[in-house]
Amino acid sequence: MMLGVYLENITLVLLVAAVTLLASNYLHLYRLTKWLWESRKMSPPSAPGVWEHVYEGIYYLQRRNRNKRKNLGVLVKRFREGSEALPDALVVVDKEAKIVWCNRHARIEMGLKWPDDSGRRIDNLIRHPKFIEYFHSGDYHYPIEIPAPNNPNKTFEYRIMAYGEDQLLLIIRDVSRVSQLEEMRKDFVANVSHELRTPLTVINGYLEVLTVSDEQNPFVNKAMNEMGTQTKRMQALIEDLLILSKIEGSAERIYENTIDMSAMLKQVETEADALNKGKKHKILFKVDEQLVIFGVETEMRSACSNLIFNAIHYTPAGGTIKVLWKKRAGGAYFAVIDNGHGIEDKHIRRLTERFYRVDKARSRKTGGSGLGLSIVKHVLNHHNSYLNIESKVGKGSEFSFILPPELIYENSVDS
Repeated sequence: MMLGVYLENITLVLLVAAVTLLASNYLHLYRLTKWLWESRKMSPPSAPGVWEHVYEGIYYLQRRNRNKRKNLGVLVKRFREGSEALPDALVVVDKEAKIVWCNRHARIEMGLKWPDDSGRRIDNLIRHPKFIEYFHSGDYHYPIEIPAPNNPNKTFEYRIMAYGEDQLLLIIRDVSRVSQLEEMRKDFVANVSHELRTPLTVINGYLEVLTVSDEQNPFVNKAMNEMGTQTKRMQALIEDLLILSKIEGSAERIYENTIDMSAMLKQVETEADALNKGKKHKILFKVDEQLVIFGVETEMRSACSNLIFNAIHYTPAGGTIKVLWKKRAGGAYFAVIDNGHGIEDKHIRRLTERFYRVDKARSRKTGGSGLGLSIVKHVLNHHNSYLNIESKVGKGSEFSFILPPELIYENSVDS
């Protein structure tokens, strides 16, 4: 302004000053752009005035971001090293089932190629129907076991877990050895049980032929009676083992056949009445005759009869036993309720284990094999259900299960 007054042309001088300031700022902006996009130097160029603060501020942010990236890189490296060290195959997929990342074991065991398979859909690479159904079901509470995609002699366990935002972590574990051992165990039990059946039948046949008389030595008579009792007990045990092995290895589909539970329970009721002659229990059957289900009849008959016969065996003479079969919220409900001795809480969670007994002395008297509830457990597992046990010492017990609505035959619901 003073110069403009001195030169008697304020407008011209202000215009020249403004142009000079704009040119200077444009030059600094140009140098800033060149430094940010083209220069390989981290340190900023020297600049006067306010531009020095601008350069220093950007330089400070760059250093801080570089440190953050470095720390993040270290974390990512550690994560990948840890993932590579795991004995399981890991695959991360996004919400559209596209592969985001996989570890070394996934590349070896699953035949994935990295990074070639990045972005490819996992259900296009693992095309087993059971896996595709499992992956798209959204229910990942339990893993599945299917043959390996590149080696049918191996069995893989697939487990899916939510990971990050809209991502899934697929964990693949080789369970071939465990599956083989389980199959060997099943085959061993089935074969041994089958082989023992014939000699036991022969022994029992001869024991039945050899009559017990008062003229014989009392010790011999007692031995004959005891041998006959124990032989029958072993035969019952072997029969239960064979039933359990058959259920475990069953490949029968539960939706292919229907079960008239009312008719089946009438047959079981007849058998229960015959078994109840010595106990003289009051057995009440309340059965919905219209409720028909999908399932394997031989298996369901075995499960229901085991629960009913257990109640007859273990309830003190003259007790009351109720058998219920009806439709209720959640599906088809079956229950056996007794007013027997009851079971302590510490035993309840182990009742379905093979050969587990609450009272070994009482079990020997009743002649039970210790496999009844284990059979029930496997039958219900095959029918997508589980055994619920409620008991109070001195008051009685309730053994029940609910079959899912999908197993209810529609015509029975309509009627």
